[in-house]
Amino acid sequence: MPFNGFPPETILFLSEIIAHNDKEWFEANKERYRQCILEPTKAYVEEMGEHLQILVPTIHATPKINHSLFRIYRDARRHPTRPIKERIGMIFWQGAGHRMSSSSFYLHFDTHEVLIAAGIRTFKPPLLATYRDYIQVAEYREKLHAILEALQAKGYLLPEPKYKRLPRECDPDMTHPYLAKLGGIFVRFAYPIDGTFYSEGLIDRNFAHYETLLPLQQWVYRMTQHATPRSHDAHD
Repeated sequence: MPFNGFPPETILFLSEIIAHNDKEWFEANKERYRQCILEPTKAYVEEMGEHLQILVPTIHATPKINHSLFRIYRDARRHPTRPIKERIGMIFWQGAGHRMSSSSFYLHFDTHEVLIAAGIRTFKPPLLATYRDYIQVAEYREKLHAILEALQAKGYLLPEPKYKRLPRECDPDMTHPYLAKLGGIFVRFAYPIDGTFYSEGLIDRNFAHYETLLPLQQWVYRMTQHATPRSHDAHD
């Protein structure tokens, strides 16, 4: 199924979820969900996946729930009163690990905006340890800093430090110590819903962002592949 943009009913349906966020309403409107959200997102994943595989041949783009598509239901234990998600996310990841712990290209949209991102939002403890070890190598650290500076200059939002203090395992004299205080590398850019959202031009628009974010996505991917980075040479 070719992607020709999201139908006008997509944003209307999301606004109705906000107004009627309960399972009974959703079950009564499940066919509408399939037509205006599920099927278009599958088509988007298929087409964007073909584009991204030009940049990253090993990228995963699988138009299925719990793969490139996220479940519409929230975790009921954490969100008992609003069980339905009010934004729609898609992910394209690289690597053999879990999609949320792999370097990825990401997108979500709600009733107001589209958000584009790349990297890993949150490092779980083993990967956080790998990251902190990896940036002890000056070449890797300087490369990441240069990538982040370039993206910030183009209007992308950088991750905020998660930790106030420099981790004790990090060299106190390292350059760019802010990098050691991050809990993930996830660079993002948001723009408002406009006419492009409803057309095939959305693919080209978002792919242009992913091209710009590719150096960051690849840096994060290489980091995930190196458990002991000091024993490896850097790769361009």
